[in-house]
Amino acid sequence: MATTVHCARSSRALRNAIPTTRTKEITLPAFLVPAFVPPVSQQRSHFSTSPRCRSKIGSAPLSLPPKVTFRIMEAPPTRQGRSVSRSEPNKKVEIHGPLGIMSLQVPPYIDINASDGGKTYGLTILDGDDKKQKAMWGTTRAYLQNHILGVSEGHTAILRLVGVGYRATVEDKAITKKAEYDGQRFVSLKVGYSHPIELPVPMGVKASCPQPTRILLEGIDKEVVKQFAAEIREWRKPEPYKGKGIFVNDETIRLKAKKIK
Repeated sequence: MATTVHCARSSRALRNAIPTTRTKEITLPAFLVPAFVPPVSQQRSHFSTSPRCRSKIGSAPLSLPPKVTFRIMEAPPTRQGRSVSRSEPNKKVEIHGPLGIMSLQVPPYIDINASDGGKTYGLTILDGDDKKQKAMWGTTRAYLQNHILGVSEGHTAILRLVGVGYRATVEDKAITKKAEYDGQRFVSLKVGYSHPIELPVPMGVKASCPQPTRILLEGIDKEVVKQFAAEIREWRKPEPYKGKGIFVNDETIRLKAKKIK
């Protein structure tokens, strides 16, 4: 019992000897408060004062030359009350000219409006924030411009054969190829192989050889003309050491120095 009283007295004496410090709130000046505040992730504002970027090619007007007509035909709906999807073509544009007729399927989200009495046409899209619509805006306008130029003036491609013994002719018949349609002609190439290369001319393309080392391709469809020119060039691509090969239009190649062992 005596030991218990002694322990209680000693603990009370110790508590009185050690002063208890009360925690006080620390106050900082107003100009130092922002430096001690932890950084908060700032939210970016989606509001922009800059104007919306428009397609320079898509917004350019289409001008029709003389004797060229532009006709827009609405496609009939597949079902009653069914909305046309974005991937399904909705309009068909026909362009008539002195050299022929070209047509193009236009996506449903592209509108074509006439102005200046039908001599000028402009293209617009429904949603300026949609990436697909913005991409197809300029593409559709470029296709229409190529068709207008094709039916009025036509597209051409000139191929140059550079090399010793390189020759080209246009034949009515071929030995290794069969005609796909009546009156089809064939381009025969002699470009260093053991046998001549015979290429059938696609429909709608006119091929001629004004010189033995020149091939002239003409047509109203730019895509078909350029694709056939690329197929001819594929048989002998320009090489950078001697500069030999088949060159399309103004194509050039920078010559390299010969490798010295």
